[in-house]
Amino acid sequence: MLVRDAMSTVVLTIGPAHTLRQAARLMAARSVGAAIVLDTDTSGLGILTERDILVSLGAGQDPDLETAHAHTTTDVVYATPEWTLEEAAEAMAHGGFRHLVVLDEGEPVGVVSVRDIIRRWAPVRQQPAALVS
Repeated sequence: MLVRDAMSTVVLTIGPAHTLRQAARLMAARSVGAAIVLDTDTSGLGILTERDILVSLGAGQDPDLETAHAHTTTDVVYATPEWTLEEAAEAMAHGGFRHLVVLDEGEPVGVVSVRDIIRRWAPVRQQPAALVS
């Protein structure tokens, strides 16, 4: 199975000046755990995850003052849609992260998470109907 089969194509892209609160609201509204941070000044892509926001809050930082730029991971490992899920899982395990930005011809087309991979490897089974006594 390939990354394209598991990735989320709901890609949230934000700018580096977004506050962490703004990022969190957008992530919650789209039900995603990561946002791609596009910095047009550096032409770079980074990623901001729910964990980055959690670490900032845990450190007592103000989410209305902290920007995505200050918490963005910029040394991102990118996947392609043609990677196997095994390759994606290996990259995540090796790098210690839970999200991979998926690029196709240099453009972000999706994000694949550990949860996405698990859902493909172990599909949710229907629960039996409750027995009526």
